[in-house]
Amino acid sequence: MLLNKSKIEGTLKSKETEEFLDTIFYRPLGYLMAIISKRIGITPNGITIFSIFVGVIAGHLFYYDSLTVNIIGIALLIWAEALDSADGQLARMTDSKSMYGRILDGFGGNLWFISIYVHLCLRLINSGESYSIFIVAVICGISHSLQSAIADYYRNCYLFFVYGKNRSEISKSQNLKKDYQELSWRKNPVKKFLMRVYINYTVEQEFLSAKTVRLFNYVSSTHQEQVPAEISAEFKKKNRRLIKYYNILTTNTRMIVLFVSILTGYLPLYFIFEVSVLNFLLTYVVYVHEMNSESILFKAIIITSGEVCIKEP
Repeated sequence: MLLNKSKIEGTLKSKETEEFLDTIFYRPLGYLMAIISKRIGITPNGITIFSIFVGVIAGHLFYYDSLTVNIIGIALLIWAEALDSADGQLARMTDSKSMYGRILDGFGGNLWFISIYVHLCLRLINSGESYSIFIVAVICGISHSLQSAIADYYRNCYLFFVYGKNRSEISKSQNLKKDYQELSWRKNPVKKFLMRVYINYTVEQEFLSAKTVRLFNYVSSTHQEQVPAEISAEFKKKNRRLIKYYNILTTNTRMIVLFVSILTGYLPLYFIFEVSVLNFLLTYVVYVHEMNSESILFKAIIITSGEVCIKEP
């Protein structure tokens, strides 16, 4: 049977950090597409590139004031999101995960929403709005970038502290900058461009998460092989309840609001939701997570100091 529940769960980073809609829809569909792609020889990056085209086309279809065309656009965007799930599942299934695959995946999502924002703005201008709507779209785009970056970073921190470094995909900007310098624009233009985009993304994460970065750096440097059980349990206890908020800040919730705004014809709803509700939630999540990180760091230092005392004669 293709859709075996245990096999699907084996292609996930962590069942605990999955969104409900992903669990019941996108992951099973993504798994099915990953299985088919594996059988016909399509790579994870191949799926990602195809999803970019599907998502960008979907964004273009939101330009038209036609319910039928808009519904087709919604269907394509749902398909693109399922493909976005499939590429990661295929990579884990075939043990072909790579940093550049992850970067390309994130960059592809950016291109979807650039297409969506641009075409929504053009549609609003056609209906009488001024060109200043593009300023609103830029604010939304910046907000979106920060929200996604923080949600991704905190979720990967959770995976690192609770499940270990092999389950996490945290990157340090200083390490990425070294890799960037080693790449040549002449020999590796695509990789160098993607690395530059990813550095900016990582800097965003670190800028808003100074206390969490300090915690991660301290624990990863003093406990390279495995996070001590006490620190892991403390991190899980304090931050598990935030997972639902990380998930709201990513894709599915904003997609639902986008679809409602398109189907009702009230396009500003999406922009209002982006800059108000999601930014308020971002502020709350950053504040709570940073306070938690400060507290956990204090406990980690005490635990580490105790271990050193025990080891020393």
